Amino acid sequence: MPFTGPVEDRLAIRELIDAYADAVVRNDADAWGATWAEDASWALPDYPEWGEKQGRDAIVATWKDAMSHYPGIVFVANPGSIEVDGDTARVRSYTSEVYDQGGATKRDRGVYEDVCIKIDGRWLFKSRSFRNIHRQG
Repeated sequence: MPFTGPVEDRLAIRELIDAYADAVVRNDADAWGATWAEDASWALPDYPEWGEKQGRDAIVATWKDAMSHYPGIVFVANPGSIEVDGDTARVRSYTSEVYDQGGATKRDRGVYEDVCIKIDGRWLFKSRSFRNIHRQG
């Protein structure tokens, strides 16, 4: 079953995904960073120049660098599964991105495989791994 666990937790995780996407569109590093646990990890195997990062500070620094390459991005994410087990959840979400780069409009679609954790009643990303599904442009 792709959606399991308490509805309240699944809704909070959906709102975490939405807050992440909103921060990307607004290019708001503080809001984006606030979606991550302090000791989180972020893997980007399709982007070896950024690799895997450990810790919120390193993750946010990498994101700031990455975002300089994606001006005017529109980023949308939709969950494909949210499986809550206590204060941990396994989540898969699909992304759609549109941005201008090098004089061309580009469109990317990808998938995040996540582990989320609940700390002091708040859900955060503990680990995220992003892979491209399709690139156009």
